[in-house]
Amino acid sequence: MRLRTRPGHPDLLDLPWSVPLEDWDHERVVEVARGAHRHVVRFVDYDGALYALKELPRRVAEREYRMLRRMAEEGLPVVEAVGVVNRDRGLEDVLITRYLDYSLPYRMLFARVSREQRDVRGLSDRLLDALVMLLVRLHLAGFSWGDCSLNNTLFRRDAGALAAYVVDVETGEWHEELTAGQREADLDITTLNVAGGLMDLQAQFDLPAEPDPTEVVDDLRARYENLWHELTSDEVIAPGDRYRVEARMRRLNELGFDVDEVDIISDEEGDRLIIRTLVAEAGHHRRRLLSLTGLTAQENQARSLLNDLANFRAYHEQQEGRPMAETVAAYRWLSEVFEPTVAAIPPEHRAKREAAELFHEVIEHKWFLSEQQGIDVGVEAALQSYIETVLPAEPEERNVLQHGELAEGWITYG
Repeated sequence: MRLRTRPGHPDLLDLPWSVPLEDWDHERVVEVARGAHRHVVRFVDYDGALYALKELPRRVAEREYRMLRRMAEEGLPVVEAVGVVNRDRGLEDVLITRYLDYSLPYRMLFARVSREQRDVRGLSDRLLDALVMLLVRLHLAGFSWGDCSLNNTLFRRDAGALAAYVVDVETGEWHEELTAGQREADLDITTLNVAGGLMDLQAQFDLPAEPDPTEVVDDLRARYENLWHELTSDEVIAPGDRYRVEARMRRLNELGFDVDEVDIISDEEGDRLIIRTLVAEAGHHRRRLLSLTGLTAQENQARSLLNDLANFRAYHEQQEGRPMAETVAAYRWLSEVFEPTVAAIPPEHRAKREAAELFHEVIEHKWFLSEQQGIDVGVEAALQSYIETVLPAEPEERNVLQHGELAEGWITYG
């Protein structure tokens, strides 16, 4: 046996590697809520950190490990590749990945919506937006997934939206640049898989017939094409409309993408300009929040926190009658607002949301209460109300373990 793991993780030597995964009966094995998978997958716990172990033929395990490593290096949203175990005696190899904390398989999201009789269409919309953003990011990087599906994706809360992460890339391929045909083929596979996944959900949870899965996947295709066009198309402007260059850059930033280059070309007659933008990478707001505060967050969470920081800065500039440097405002907001708010969450509730998501939900709750009462209730009152009326009913989501039937609920471990 040969076991390779990356630094910063347990050595995993206490696990029974000489036994097929499906026969494991070990104290570290836990049952995690997850999607269907064609291979044997087990999860193990090391002091609250969960690791996924997947049996694969040697060539496939090595290939997927390298592919996940490269995707992470490219800044794409994927689970973390930890290592590979090469085994003899007729046993398949094992790919090891770090379980994505605070992530949920799509069935868990719909299970809760079904139990609480909430808006299925609203969840479908958020799911589509996350999946489309993920697929477009992969395609921009030159990666063809080959098996994009809801089962092969995990979702994390992102300030009212969802962020999607790649779990399984066995069929993926890297290219210098994807052709239109390659993107279309990947999109065809995605729509077929998503339609099938949604039909299974309707049968499993007795969901309403609307939205129709076939209409949902048509919508998915349209959203993909609109986003791809916005990110990659040329825009023609008149020479006097150069302000539209800045407007386009702002639109791309709002979508969460940075612009690496702007190429402005005049035509032969000189009466129009062609704007050609080279999109760098996603995470515009996330990187800005990190540089100002040191906080890591999802893209929409970062946008929400940056808005609150901007409001904090504007308020104190008005109160103090002088401008405040952005770095000073960021330090004060972090120490006076963000950190005290997160620290006030009772320990028994902290595994329910990431810190950035908790803060966003408190700010959203503040807005709701202020609208309801017609006054600004303040962060402290909103925080107390959020702790008393919202958090107790929320399930823990850091590590979601399967408990009985999926439709009946879930518990966490660690």
